[in-house]
Amino acid sequence: MLAYTIRRIAQSIFVLFVVGLVAFSMFRFVGDPVDNMLGQERTQEDVERLREQLGLDQPFIVQYFRFLEQAAQGNFGLSYRQGRPVAEILLERAPATLELAFVSGMMALAGGIALGIFTAIRRRGFGANVVMTLSLIGVSLPTFLIGILLIYLFSVELGWLPSFGRGEVVEVGGWTTGFLTASGLKALILPSITLGLYQMTLIMRLVRTEMLEVLRMDYIRFARARGLREKSINFRHALKNTLVPVITITGLQLGSIIAFAIITETVFQWPGVGLLFINAIQFVDIPVMAAYLMLISVMFVGINLIVDMLYFAIDPRLRADRTSGGH
Repeated sequence: MLAYTIRRIAQSIFVLFVVGLVAFSMFRFVGDPVDNMLGQERTQEDVERLREQLGLDQPFIVQYFRFLEQAAQGNFGLSYRQGRPVAEILLERAPATLELAFVSGMMALAGGIALGIFTAIRRRGFGANVVMTLSLIGVSLPTFLIGILLIYLFSVELGWLPSFGRGEVVEVGGWTTGFLTASGLKALILPSITLGLYQMTLIMRLVRTEMLEVLRMDYIRFARARGLREKSINFRHALKNTLVPVITITGLQLGSIIAFAIITETVFQWPGVGLLFINAIQFVDIPVMAAYLMLISVMFVGINLIVDMLYFAIDPRLRADRTSGGH
């Protein structure tokens, strides 16, 4: 187990290094930040002086390793647009994105597993067929279109929920939260559904497929032959073995919620790091873009590492394979 963990951590660090290199390379093609920071009356001397101050006159590889060295210390430099430390800006925006991702993830996980079990157990029922038909909407429609439709229905036509913003928030120990206010909770509903619907339908269909496969196994037929109750067979035996292969996909899907929050935050003008990244692209704010992509990469790799550890701990076949391979 220890050797497996060390090997996976080493692979994760290498992946982060490569992703950071690719992301930092792409920033060379989004434009020159000096053009946005200086006015029309700039001179060549002004351009050269600013490029030297920002370190843009250095070779690419020097800029990249300097960024990695500072990022390892929690320093992502200064925002070209706001002139403030990037880490400070991210800390201000992170609570909004993390709360949105948390609510969306819980909705996707709970709803996906529950509906997946229901449609597998009642696979020939009318309700299961309705759920499967409706799930095609969540898979087929793009996220931005789902958000626009929800805004039109619940904000424009019915006027029940706000169409943009985070609502009223309160600060608790340096953390701003909308969970403690009525307007904050109402503001969370539409973007959470928009962000979590696609993930929920994927988890639901995966759980349904895996559970149907498990229900066809010989040991399930043997359990029924022994006279065990159907509820015990479905939830104690079938569900336990269904969740083992689901863990990997579910973990990655929950991680992608934070990465794909960009579209949802743009549609609802949600003041999170995704909207910050979109604004950074428009103003060629390279430090903000680099910090955002590195943080997303760390989240993806970290979640993937945790999922691998859980998978290794839950599935005894992997431990048996490692033991036999070692001998």
